[in-house]
Amino acid sequence: MTRTGFFAVISCTLVMFTGAIAVAAPPDAIPPGTTITMANWQQYRQFMPGGMQVLFEGKYYWKMPSDLKMVVGPTVIHPLPKGYLEATEKYAGGVKVIAMPDGGHTIDNYVAGIPFPNPQEPQRGWKMLANLWYRYLPHLIVAPVSDLTSLCSEDAYNNTSCTKVTFVYRQLQHNTDPGTQMVVPGAPPKDYTEWSMVEEPEEMKYKASLTIFYQDLTKPEDIYAFVPELRRVLRGNTASRCAPAFGSDFTPDDFRFGFNGNITRFDAKVIGEKKILVLTEYNAKAGSFPVEYYMPLAWPKPSWGNWELRDVYVLDVRRIPSQAAGYCYGKRIMYVDKETWAPLWEDLYDSNMKLWKIFGILARTRVVPGVGPQLVSGSQISQAWDIQRNHATHFGDATPDGKDTLVNDEAPPEYMNLVKYCGPAGLNEIMR
Repeated sequence: MTRTGFFAVISCTLVMFTGAIAVAAPPDAIPPGTTITMANWQQYRQFMPGGMQVLFEGKYYWKMPSDLKMVVGPTVIHPLPKGYLEATEKYAGGVKVIAMPDGGHTIDNYVAGIPFPNPQEPQRGWKMLANLWYRYLPHLIVAPVSDLTSLCSEDAYNNTSCTKVTFVYRQLQHNTDPGTQMVVPGAPPKDYTEWSMVEEPEEMKYKASLTIFYQDLTKPEDIYAFVPELRRVLRGNTASRCAPAFGSDFTPDDFRFGFNGNITRFDAKVIGEKKILVLTEYNAKAGSFPVEYYMPLAWPKPSWGNWELRDVYVLDVRRIPSQAAGYCYGKRIMYVDKETWAPLWEDLYDSNMKLWKIFGILARTRVVPGVGPQLVSGSQISQAWDIQRNHATHFGDATPDGKDTLVNDEAPPEYMNLVKYCGPAGLNEIMR
């Protein structure tokens, strides 16, 4: 053994014992209490999604601030709801993947819970995408007028404009929350509905949209829009999944807390597994825009709380070839939480496979009535940085007074109205 090799062995041996000069951190962990800055971030880049590394590298207009601090704390795992796990155990064994003539896949015999708790080949990646689609969410998620959700856009000149919206998301099938029916009476064959309406600015007020997803995934979603200038409802085109939503950097396929595309139109491949830094344990007031952010990037300040490491699958999600023509994204690299199947970060590429948007998803842990604390709670802050156009959008339900979205039993009874919030007839009631 060479002299250099000898001292290398001695050095490695010293750090393996608690009583030695230093204790080496495991290669798959960051010690709680660590502060990540611009001076030391490269030591921890293995724990960062690709887009986060790009922001640290500073190659584009959107980049990390020079005084950045990210404090790392312990990982906090909240068990999935009891009813959701019981449904998984009861029904997962009967779920099957069905091949479609156009090259896509759909799901058969799904009732509730995780459809594929231990996804294996064939179609392992697509099964994970199905788990993401059917991940646990509260059955009712409401942002009322008293707690407006914001879509704030920025450009390269630091001009900022915000749109305030209300929304009602409702799950009509596969429910497992205590005190709810698995299938809402009067709802079949609808599966999930998304209703939203602009409240501010005044010139956009009352613009509203409704998207209806069906239990049969092979049936295209229905899209409706209320146009206040015409005072009428228009039927949308399901092919327009790339249109900017409310003038933001998000598209309709980016909503539903990270992914809103019909999974029959997509394929997914597992390209890795890793640990990534995420921020989940924060309150609504902490995310108030823009005072609690490093501007202009709009990166969370340490006042939000500690970052933590979570285990994720890395998926490469693309439109199937028969559905790919004209679609905006060439691929979507998704970092999917192993515990909850929630997307925690995404990197979006254009049709030429060049990085286009960096999509940070800050899912916020909060207590769901009757269920307990959940990472997938219907509350989150999402950020889309368009590195090609030097534009960005920040979506969140944070308010300076700490008001929150309402979930399940917190929502007033009027939001249970199937006609008003889950069907196109309800859009006709706007402005009346």
